[in-house]
Amino acid sequence: MEKVTNNFKETEQFGFVLAKEILEEKNGNEHAIILTLKGSLGAGKTTFIQGFAKGLGVKQKVLSPTFIIFNKYPLKGNRFKNFYHFDCYRIENEQEIINLGFEDIISDKKNIVCIEWPEKIKKSLPLNCTSLAFKILKEDKRKINYGKR
Repeated sequence: MEKVTNNFKETEQFGFVLAKEILEEKNGNEHAIILTLKGSLGAGKTTFIQGFAKGLGVKQKVLSPTFIIFNKYPLKGNRFKNFYHFDCYRIENEQEIINLGFEDIISDKKNIVCIEWPEKIKKSLPLNCTSLAFKILKEDKRKINYGKR
């Protein structure tokens, strides 16, 4: 599927709506819900995640965890208990992410996980992630292709 946003507010709103859709799904998942976000620097990945986190009910300010690799936010009032935001931009090899307990995080069906720069850890990702690819069209306009991979 494809979504075009005309400014950062629309990109954030798309994240918010997608989070609400995930929370409303009734079918059970076998492991964490995982969204992978690809795109160049400034393409809108973090803006999307900020809206997504709001849609999940996260009250804290969501910033990209570029230097600390991931942030964890508790969730309340639904079937999920945690939202994880990973930024793999600085990952040199996949063992680094494994050492942070990544396998346990993604195997827990009560977690929702967003991963920026997933190409850095592709061997560690399960097959049925939701993939989002962000492309800058001009200034604030973005094209986001998304679906299961």
